[in-house]
Amino acid sequence: MVPILAFVGMGPPEPLRLPLVMLLVFGAAKLLAEVFEKLNQPGIVGEIVAGVLIGPSVLHWLTPTPLIDSLAELGVMFLLFRVGLEVKSSELIKVGGTSFLVAASGVAVPFFLGWGLLHAWGAGTLESIFVGASMVATSVGITAQVLASKGLLQQRASTIILAAAVIDDVLGLLVLAVVSSLAKGRINFLDISLTVLLASAFVVLIAYWGTHAMRAVIPRAAERMQLAESEFALAICLLFALGLLAMYAGVAAIVGAFLAGMALGESVGNRVHTLVHGATELLVPFFLVGLGLRINLSVLSSWPVLVLALVVLAAAMVSKLVGCGLGALALGRQEALKIGVGMIPRGEVGMVVAQLGLTIGVLSQTVYGVIVFMAVATTVMSPPLIKLAFQDRPIREQWAATPSKIDAYVND
Repeated sequence: MVPILAFVGMGPPEPLRLPLVMLLVFGAAKLLAEVFEKLNQPGIVGEIVAGVLIGPSVLHWLTPTPLIDSLAELGVMFLLFRVGLEVKSSELIKVGGTSFLVAASGVAVPFFLGWGLLHAWGAGTLESIFVGASMVATSVGITAQVLASKGLLQQRASTIILAAAVIDDVLGLLVLAVVSSLAKGRINFLDISLTVLLASAFVVLIAYWGTHAMRAVIPRAAERMQLAESEFALAICLLFALGLLAMYAGVAAIVGAFLAGMALGESVGNRVHTLVHGATELLVPFFLVGLGLRINLSVLSSWPVLVLALVVLAAAMVSKLVGCGLGALALGRQEALKIGVGMIPRGEVGMVVAQLGLTIGVLSQTVYGVIVFMAVATTVMSPPLIKLAFQDRPIREQWAATPSKIDAYVND
């Protein structure tokens, strides 16, 4: 056995654990990303596959740990912070109406389709409802990473996806609160209403006035500070402050991170963008590999469960494509397709719902495994689909515009 693998198998001494875990995760992620890029596939798919390979399903070198989870959470926060820096709040507000329609239809269609499928399969009512809830919220981190890497964040469809994902998070919070209350046998409508109201107020307040406030505060504060990287220090403080406030408001910390980036986008210099990009490149692989580590292929060993998993996966993809696409249909079919595809990934959001259902005893291990498979599979399949959907021209037009070898020969 190779010594480093022996360390992993036996459990390395405490001083070696951190650098070993970081080497395995970061090294495997970048190696597979390079392989996938050479195959003309998005590198982030390779990073998720790296998690599957080194995780419990294949090599069993690593399992999810609090350390990896913490680094993954930091990774996705920095990713959304970096994306926020590239987005203008005025552009986001401008597409607010369309984004709300996209988010609302993109929540309703997956929820009822997931519920109906599990009910038809013979699952109990609460278990079916939890599966529907797991299909509701979009993991915008994956879509944002693809759009940022391709330089597509300024497109109208990208802005709508980001705005819809923020609204989606608030609506998903409402669905999860109701479903969790049902599992406990009572629904406290006052608490749920107050939580949703607070979360909505937080998002609207930062989106509308955050940019103006930071434009007035950051340059003056940075001028008075003696730190070499004063703007960066202030930016990171705002990132964590709004992430914390977002969690107190009831939404995910990544929503606060995104809003922090958006608020700072017009008040910080290129140096901050460069430093944030470097931190993101270091931490995002832990988020992507962490998704792959959580998939357990042994759950799909029986044909009935495998069929159920594939049906749920297909439903998860089609429901977002159709639901979100319908909300954006007024913009044209091509834009609706981009938005629908961009809202497909479930990622860590679906797994959080699954973990909650398992903890309170509503989900069986089988259905839990199906949800995790759906969450990871939609995440892996989305980047190539996003890449296709965001091409300048539809595929059939590109094919028609490409001269064949015979045509080239005749012309010569």
